[in-house]
Amino acid sequence: MTAVAAYQNTEPAAADRIAVRRRSLSQPLLYGALVLCALLTLLPFVWVVGGSLRSLDEIRSDPGAWLPHHVTLDNFVRLFRTQGFGRFLVNSVVVAVMVVAGNVVAASAAGYALAKLEFAGRRLAFGAVMAAMMVPFTTVFVTQFVITVDLGLADTLTGIALPSLALPLSVFIMRQYALSIPDELLEAARIDGAGELRIFFRIFLPLAGPAVATITIMSFLYSWNNFIWPLVVAQSMSTYTLPVGLAATSQAAAHVTDYGLMLAGAIVVMLPVLVLFLCLQRYFVQGVAGTGMR
Repeated sequence: MTAVAAYQNTEPAAADRIAVRRRSLSQPLLYGALVLCALLTLLPFVWVVGGSLRSLDEIRSDPGAWLPHHVTLDNFVRLFRTQGFGRFLVNSVVVAVMVVAGNVVAASAAGYALAKLEFAGRRLAFGAVMAAMMVPFTTVFVTQFVITVDLGLADTLTGIALPSLALPLSVFIMRQYALSIPDELLEAARIDGAGELRIFFRIFLPLAGPAVATITIMSFLYSWNNFIWPLVVAQSMSTYTLPVGLAATSQAAAHVTDYGLMLAGAIVVMLPVLVLFLCLQRYFVQGVAGTGMR
């Protein structure tokens, strides 16, 4: 009996050693695969950075080169000297600020109401939000344009920002995150006499910081990179956003594309998004993780 008991006691120890050995082998493989995926993801970015530091003649003679033979900042100099570039940049910033502010306030309020308030048709309203997430933008493009024109907002920055002021994905993220906030906390505030607006601005929004950071990044990225809608709504160069303005001014003589100017413009367009994500990445991860709690 003693020998059998000793043998049975050695079985878990052996199993633990095998599990530790497997983990020690699997972790380097996992990290190696992640590093490889990260490098593959960064390859286009590296090519864009290298191309932006090359002259136009060098790009045309050897378009597949990764590194410049002669580093030059001429593309960036020409970009910032391009007529209207400052206006395009300001327009993009104004539209992005309106879209982010609209999503933080409107989408947050809608998500809070769908998660924490009891009203008739709440499930139907949430179903409409889910359906809106599944509808392709091209199916409502003409309708949105007609409404924008009827409102007299064509060729205005407000008309460019209007369809994105409360994105369905932002409403969904805020609703899912609001479900993770205890109802008892909000009920205690109501018992103390706080109204819904005070609860929303003083209690809910501070607690929903990770979700707010998530929709800030996503709505800013959506607005900053949007090309088709501003291209249609903006009917003059005074209302062009940065992507549309770069596409319009990157045509050199005889309609030949100035690739150096385009690559330098791509770097300028990417930088604000990268800076914003680096500043809010911790909250972004928390917000995405909190969305799946319920």
